[in-house]
Amino acid sequence: MKFKQEQKLKDIATIINCNYVGAEDFPVLGMNEIHVVTPGDIVFVDHPKYYDKALASAATIVLINKEVACPEGKALLISNDPFRDFNKLTVHFNPFIASTASISPNASIGEGTVIQPNVFVGNNVSIGKNCLIHPNVAIYDNCIVGDNVTIHSGTVLGGDAFYYKNRHTGFDKLISGGRVVLEDNVDLGALCTLDRGVTGDTLVKEGTKIDNQVHIGHDTVIGKKCLIASQTGIAGCVIVEDEVTLWGQVGVTSGITIGEKAVVLAQTGVSKGLEGGKTYFGSPVSEAREKLKEIAGIRKILNEKNQ
Repeated sequence: MKFKQEQKLKDIATIINCNYVGAEDFPVLGMNEIHVVTPGDIVFVDHPKYYDKALASAATIVLINKEVACPEGKALLISNDPFRDFNKLTVHFNPFIASTASISPNASIGEGTVIQPNVFVGNNVSIGKNCLIHPNVAIYDNCIVGDNVTIHSGTVLGGDAFYYKNRHTGFDKLISGGRVVLEDNVDLGALCTLDRGVTGDTLVKEGTKIDNQVHIGHDTVIGKKCLIASQTGIAGCVIVEDEVTLWGQVGVTSGITIGEKAVVLAQTGVSKGLEGGKTYFGSPVSEAREKLKEIAGIRKILNEKNQ
């Protein structure tokens, strides 16, 4: 999430009431999760296990819960609760604004687009040309929909990320400030849910077709011309490369990459990254031929035992 105007380190420290290390006029351009940070961004870290990764990342401002040696060319924000203060910054720079109409007056809707009754279109949404949005679709604030997109009934774009910190008082939500972006010629079936990015975009690229009842988690990127069948669930921060096929009831864990033109057969549990150009099956996942040989071998052993 980039700020509308450049901020200074001292100003950010004042918002969250914390100390800082670095020049008070050190430039701050935005805030992002570690996998999408660029120079000028704030990244937060609250566990020693991840200090080195955060300090070595592309982010030039690190919101951290311990004063450590500051890398050259970077700055620190010292907080006793970086998770809480990251949320404060999200709310400050991207506050929730309640809608006053079913279709926000500041939404942009392209020529030839048809929006059926009972559709909700939030603030600052952009919908391209020649789209068809069926009844009871909800498109939350700041989402972007390209040209020639079809979205079927009951689908929700832009729900909050499923991202919580477990505290002794209960689960504390990381507030979402990102978007969902659909490129041109994307089709979404009925009752799909695409969560917005925490700070960046959940992205579905051009020409991808998604069946009914599919869930896509925060900050996930779905490539071009993918096919995703019904009841598939994809966790956050996944990269699905171009022309991947995921058949029904596939489950994908967070933070992995599925390579270009991979095919994942129905009811597979994808718990690790997959190389492109191959067909996969099973839970735990493996190449389909190998998994089917394993199943055949087990059946043979059981049959011999029962004879």
